[in-house]
Amino acid sequence: MIRLASLPRPALDPGMVEIAVERAAINPSDLIPVTGAYSNRTVLPFVPGFEGVGTVSRVGADVTHLKPGDRVLPLGASGLWQTYLQRPAEWCFAVPADVSTEQASTAYVNPMTTLRLIAALKEHFGGSCGIVGRRIGVTAAGSAIGRMLLMRLSAEGAEVTAMVRSEATAARLPTSPGLQTHVTGHQPIGKDLAFDAVVDAVGGDTGGDLLRHNLSPGGVLLQYGALSGIPIAQEAISARPDVRFSFLWLRSFVHSAGREVLTRALAQCFDGLRDGAFLSDIAGTYPLSHITEALAHQDSPDRRGKVLIDPRC
Repeated sequence: MIRLASLPRPALDPGMVEIAVERAAINPSDLIPVTGAYSNRTVLPFVPGFEGVGTVSRVGADVTHLKPGDRVLPLGASGLWQTYLQRPAEWCFAVPADVSTEQASTAYVNPMTTLRLIAALKEHFGGSCGIVGRRIGVTAAGSAIGRMLLMRLSAEGAEVTAMVRSEATAARLPTSPGLQTHVTGHQPIGKDLAFDAVVDAVGGDTGGDLLRHNLSPGGVLLQYGALSGIPIAQEAISARPDVRFSFLWLRSFVHSAGREVLTRALAQCFDGLRDGAFLSDIAGTYPLSHITEALAHQDSPDRRGKVLIDPRC
């Protein structure tokens, strides 16, 4: 259960920064821990919100690279669904002046996941030119990350197939050279498609069938989500020793990369906002006081784009 609570603003320890949060995004990764999942690393109660943007309001002793008024993305932990957030200064990253507040609030999770997936594909196929001409299938292609993948993979010379469930979703996909669309309805993908790689956000039977029947030898299935709520069966993974299966956890990358690598990755995310590849449609913005309505919109099957929270009201 999610509810609002009023808490005092604590004192600021050395090395810490207080951020007045301006916008925070709602992502599935915010909602899963609320159910009690990930209980081994999430102690309830906690404040959700892994993605958002704000302005530095106070800095603690020993903080030299940030000052009040700086606009930052706080990475590495949840907590953005509140008016003021405290984070260690080394986990706060500057936002360029030409990036809007709304787009800055969505500049992290989906864009960086997209970049990590493409980097993993290139690594599997032997380098920066490894995906040129490769047949790559993308499930849940109408999602925000799905659309970003379609644009980036097509731009880098891959032969991309967008897998979606409805003609209506297919009609909203971007158009790019080398991009094909496969509408599945609620039926299995079928065995007539052959891929060198699949980027999967669904898991369950869909991911398992693709792994068993649609991947060419030497290929790879990269899973980054499980919209079905079911993991890919171990039997399906074991049945294909000639292909690679991997699950991408953005959290693992973020907590192991180091500040310099993350700074470069965020610069790529901001560049993607500027060229349009990483722009997110905004479905609506709600005051934090209307969190119930915001969550209802998030769950709506008719939602088109990101739902944002304004914690200032």
